[in-house]
Amino acid sequence: MARVTHLVTRFFGSLRPGGPSAPEREWAEAQLLPDELDLWRRMPGPDRRHSAAVARRVERSLGDRATRPVLAAALLHDVGKLDAHLRTYGRVVATLAGGVVGHDQAVIRGWTTTTGFTRRVGLYLLHPELGATLLGIAGSDQLTVAWAREHHLPPEDWTIDPEIAEALHEADDD
Repeated sequence: MARVTHLVTRFFGSLRPGGPSAPEREWAEAQLLPDELDLWRRMPGPDRRHSAAVARRVERSLGDRATRPVLAAALLHDVGKLDAHLRTYGRVVATLAGGVVGHDQAVIRGWTTTTGFTRRVGLYLLHPELGATLLGIAGSDQLTVAWAREHHLPPEDWTIDPEIAEALHEADDD
């Protein structure tokens, strides 16, 4: 039920245009390396608002353990969604499609070999992997890359410090 609540909250939040407030934007931008900042600025306004809120919750939760790579992980965990070029309603369809096929990577990867909307849905569902690739190319810290790749995996599959992973996960699932 918490996941449904999270998704509904994200849906209605995504209908509001614009990014984070100027102070939040400045704070978020100060946490990122130059190439990470380029990626973050390419994210749609609602995604940047969401990511800044996640990063602030992580900062409150971890205190001194909220290092720059940890905050970058919070800010950029969904950066792989860029490749899908889906807007809010397309993302709703993609999320529902993902619920139907689950984690069947063969089906999802098959969608990415097509064209048009189906391809974009497949790319959206692969956003953790795509985001990790983008962050690796951007020179991000290994923790930042790992969290982008792992943020939808079950806890037993996380490779980063469990306390940090749990704080990142909890901050994203509010």
